[in-house]
Amino acid sequence: MKTSRLDCLVAGDANADLLIDGIAKLEFDKEKLATDMNLVLGGSSSIFAFNLARLGAKVGFAGVIGDDFFGTFVTERLRWAGVDVHALRRLRHTKTGLTIWCNQDGRRAGVTYNGTIAMVQARDVDRELGNARHLHVGAYFLLEKLHPGAVALFRKAKKLGLTTSLDCNYDPAETWDSGIRQVLKFTDIFFPNEIEALRMTNSRSVEHAATELAKLARIAVVKLGADGALVCTEGRQFRVPAVKARIVDTTGAGDSFDAGFLACYLKGGSIEASARAGAVAGARAVSAVGGTGAFE
Repeated sequence: MKTSRLDCLVAGDANADLLIDGIAKLEFDKEKLATDMNLVLGGSSSIFAFNLARLGAKVGFAGVIGDDFFGTFVTERLRWAGVDVHALRRLRHTKTGLTIWCNQDGRRAGVTYNGTIAMVQARDVDRELGNARHLHVGAYFLLEKLHPGAVALFRKAKKLGLTTSLDCNYDPAETWDSGIRQVLKFTDIFFPNEIEALRMTNSRSVEHAATELAKLARIAVVKLGADGALVCTEGRQFRVPAVKARIVDTTGAGDSFDAGFLACYLKGGSIEASARAGAVAGARAVSAVGGTGAFE
């Protein structure tokens, strides 16, 4: 039974990350040794939900997992963080998504098994809107089954009085479309990184990209990694510098920025204060292994 309204309903990918450290080079038909490994919560949306909850917000998650070990792992990690997981749907005959990251000397390469990542649909989220103040969707380009209903979902959220935000992640198909521009018309805050913003707008400068995106979403926040973030809204732009941090692992840094931004914004903070809070959370994230390690 629901006891109080959610600050944020999060929808999107929920999966596990297997982090393998110290592999110089992978080669077929050969076995290589690693120096370390960690199984952690993965998925842009689930990392965001975990960290937002740990920053004090009341968070619920709508998504899809498999009825398997990794699905149980994801559920337990989200629940441990205080995330309401009653809308996390289990599929019996599809495996939970998994990403394997191989890290070496600050560089990494990954391979993802999509599994249930792309299975979330608008109807999984729609029925939960009435219990939330804000809707956030992460990893938009991966959520193929959400795309057909995404515009109607965001339109309904706005009609019900929710504020909305969206993070797209890299587009594996590299079409940079999937209906996202129509969705952005009903989006308050859009959180692409620099590469995503440039590709979506076919721009040569991040300033131009932010300006173009802010013509769609009300606020465009372009994450620039070590260079901080560029915010564009209502015809004005400003930059927020990154916060210095000892980098252990960059997994989930952008999702953590989103969480820090919204933790402040949902409490009534200004756009400027929210962007600074995002930078602080992003710096915190890179100080530990995994996207949620620094928030545990």
